[in-house]
Amino acid sequence: MGKIFKKKHQKKRKKKKRMTLVGTVGALEQYSSVRNRLLVRMPEIQLGAHTLRSHGVQVAKIHMHDWLILFLLVVIDIVLNVIEPFHRFVGKGMLEDLRYPLKGNTVPFWAVPMIAILLPFCVILMYYFIRKDVYDFHQATLGLLFSVLITSVITDAIKDGVGRPRPDFFWRCFPDGKGVYNNVTGDVICTGFKNVIKEGHKSFPRSFAGLGFLAWYLSGKIRCFDRRGHVAKLCLVFTPILLAAMVGVSRVDDYWHHWQDVFAGGLIGLVISSFCYLQFFPPPYDPDGWGPHSYFHMLEESRNGVHLPRTNVDSHSVRTTEMEGIQIEPNHGSDGSEVQHYRRNDRESGMS
Repeated sequence: MGKIFKKKHQKKRKKKKRMTLVGTVGALEQYSSVRNRLLVRMPEIQLGAHTLRSHGVQVAKIHMHDWLILFLLVVIDIVLNVIEPFHRFVGKGMLEDLRYPLKGNTVPFWAVPMIAILLPFCVILMYYFIRKDVYDFHQATLGLLFSVLITSVITDAIKDGVGRPRPDFFWRCFPDGKGVYNNVTGDVICTGFKNVIKEGHKSFPRSFAGLGFLAWYLSGKIRCFDRRGHVAKLCLVFTPILLAAMVGVSRVDDYWHHWQDVFAGGLIGLVISSFCYLQFFPPPYDPDGWGPHSYFHMLEESRNGVHLPRTNVDSHSVRTTEMEGIQIEPNHGSDGSEVQHYRRNDRESGMS
């Protein structure tokens, strides 16, 4: 009888442990689910309380050194465009592949800054008007400008150093179609306009980093990688890349660049824009990928009791949302690993 009773007692203990384990696993799954919902809903906290008028100057001062670096990049890029590029040796036989007609651009020069800089900036500005978040606006603007300027400095430096002739170099060098060559080296002796010849040595490479940054920015804002399988979001993200590719193709069609120039420049632009975006924003697949790092640093400081200076913010512009706080506590009377419960706190957002 004692053995039978002991076996029954052991079976009950095993069954109780299995139930406890199942309950714990279920509780952890619920915890993970609630945590994911919390991470998705956290972005709404305090949006509308930080505008250009209230915090713009303060945020800009924090990144004053970044703006100084941008100014330095502008100066360097201007110098790279003023100096004379390397004049690569071009013999008579080499001109067979450089006799494409000299023609204008399908996409004019004045339109390139509008497409590569102004278009992404307009998207950033539209998002600011919707969400009223100066942190996102400031960091996105910095990321866009850094992407464009760093890429410009790199590509212009390579252009000046390589000095690869454009496909229409023959007609730039000899507008009348009559070739003149050095009797000793066989190198060309150009008779065309100096500025036209100078541009003829700047074929490699060509890039559009601003549109690459815009693709990253859109993927974070629309939560492209939320694992819900919305291919339409991918189509929207690929639109800026397609636009950049078509502009690059037009440069090849106009015989201003070789296809290798556009391909190499595109890789450089995508790599630089990726680094610049991830410097200011989390990856798009991150639960917090919708906003900049600086915004979440500000939230963390506010939760730790570090407050920014008071500003006159319209109370109606501060959005009130629900923030879910999660706490796991063992039930009394259990072994500490059984079913856990959650506590939800409703908090009113807004910073003073």
